[in-house]
Amino acid sequence: VDKLLTLRKQINEQNLHNKISINDILVKALAIAQYKNPQTNVSWFNGKIIKYSSVDVSIAVALKDGLITPIVKDANTKGLLEISKEIKILAKKAKEGKLTPEQYTGGTISISNLGMYGINEFAAIINPPQSSILAIGSIQKLPKVEDKKIKIVNILKSTLSADHRVLDGVIAAKLLKDFNDLIENPFDLWLQSKDMEVI
Repeated sequence: VDKLLTLRKQINEQNLHNKISINDILVKALAIAQYKNPQTNVSWFNGKIIKYSSVDVSIAVALKDGLITPIVKDANTKGLLEISKEIKILAKKAKEGKLTPEQYTGGTISISNLGMYGINEFAAIINPPQSSILAIGSIQKLPKVEDKKIKIVNILKSTLSADHRVLDGVIAAKLLKDFNDLIENPFDLWLQSKDMEVI
């Protein structure tokens, strides 16, 4: 995720009052990946497969009494700054107990990020009736061989849990691959974020 970290730094140097987080970028990447893979935009409800047209990403927010998942609706169509502002508002409301049911009910996919707790890798439990959840670990500096030389790079591990009643393993793997491709080469994210200035 070296390129992703560089992109975030450049964005935040231009937007001093509206800094974006790694998580904001990951939400946008997941939304685009799901939009590219409409077969993953489904849920299992009352023994039936429900298909969705919008991409609504649920974000796991830890509270004293448990967990709640406020939703960034139509996340694939929103810019990085817009997503960042919305997540900050939703997280604040969640911690104050002021979320309305439509702000945390539904969603087409969830993301759970435990990187800030130093967790390198984990598997998250699916948030029913959704069919998948992406677990994000912390960014680690690790050695990598490139052109016969050892280089220190930033690595991020992501794990997708999928409900096989509605998601075939190959389809789920394609979603995860597209997500990984986006965060490894985040120029597409910047390009599809209409509220970003030219860097």
